[in-house]
Amino acid sequence: MPDLSAFPITRKWPARHPDRIQLYSLPTPNGVKVSIMLEETGLPYEPHLVRFDTDDQLSPEFLSLNPNNKIPAILDPHGPGDKPLALFESGAILLYLADKSGKLIPADPARRYETIQWVMFQMGGIGPMFGQLGFFHKFAGRDYEDKRPRDRYVAESRRLLKVLEQRLDGRAWIMGDEYTIADIATLPWVRNLAGFYEAGDLVGFKDFINVRRVLDAFVQRPAVVKGLDTPQRG
Repeated sequence: MPDLSAFPITRKWPARHPDRIQLYSLPTPNGVKVSIMLEETGLPYEPHLVRFDTDDQLSPEFLSLNPNNKIPAILDPHGPGDKPLALFESGAILLYLADKSGKLIPADPARRYETIQWVMFQMGGIGPMFGQLGFFHKFAGRDYEDKRPRDRYVAESRRLLKVLEQRLDGRAWIMGDEYTIADIATLPWVRNLAGFYEAGDLVGFKDFINVRRVLDAFVQRPAVVKGLDTPQRG
C-alpha cells in the first residue's frame, strides 16, 4: 500500500484509498475537466472537495501541493517509476492522465500535437476570456458603471466561439471523429458561459450551431454527467 504521509495535503484530506489517484477539486469548469477525464479513462481515484467558502485553497496543506492556490490538483501514488507524483494545472493533468491511461489523445505524433494545440487554445483563450466575462456580467464586476471591460470580453468571447464554430463544422468533435482531451478541456467552459454565467444572450450563443450540437453530445456522455458533479458539494 502506498505511503502518502510525506505529502502535507493528506493531513487535511486523509486518503481512505491511498492506492488511488487523489483528486483535490471543486465542480468548476477547470475542476470538472479532471473528474470527467478520470471517469472517461476509468482510472481509480478518490475525490476531495476543496471548499472556496472556507478558503481551503489557501490552507498550508493545499499550498504544499499547489503554491498557485488553484484547483484542480492531483496526487498519483503510482506516478512515473511507481513513485508518487503531485501535479497542478488542469491542462498538465489532462496530458498526464492521457499518457498514463493511453486514452483520449491520438498516438500519431502529428495529431497528438494538434490535440495539444487545441488544449492550449482553451487554456490561453477560452478559459481566461470566458472567466473574465463571467466576472463582469454575473459577479462583482457587473456593478461597474463603465461597461467597456464587459463589452471587451463579450467581443473576445464571441470571437473565440467563432473559431470553435468553424473548427467544428463537419466534425463530431474538435479532432474530428475522435473524442479527446481537447473536448474535455473546452466544453465545460462553453457550458459554463451559456449556463452558470448566464451570458448566452450577450454572446449570441444561439448563432453557434456547431458548438451547441457538440456541447449537447458532450453533456450526454455518462462520464461527463458524473464528472460534472464530482467532487460533490457538501
